[in-house]
Amino acid sequence: QAQLVESGGGLVQPGGSLQLSCTAPGPMLTGQGMGWERQAPGKQREFVAGISSGGMTRYIDSVKGRFTISRHNAENTVVLQMNNLKAEDTAKYYCYAGALWGQGTQVTVSA
Repeated sequence: QAQLVESGGGLVQPGGSLQLSCTAPGPMLTGQGMGWERQAPGKQREFVAGISSGGMTRYIDSVKGRFTISRHNAENTVVLQMNNLKAEDTAKYYCYAGALWGQGTQVTVSA
């Protein structure tokens, strides 16, 4: 059952930027890692980026240097800044926080 709310997806041209936000309905899950996964049509779901409760980040190799994940505990929010987007970034992006998941937001990169 989805309990997180994502926003910020949409259609963008190659080389463009989007910012995805994920908000928890209540206080941030202290001590929980947060992050994003994505699933493209016909492909397996894959990890994209994660951030620990202490702020350590990790990324899938294909987005390193282009995507930045950050968490904002006061706003119960985790943000994924995506720059220099490529067609292969097209997917539905899902936010997670501990064991909670969002319903996903679509990102389409196309000319």
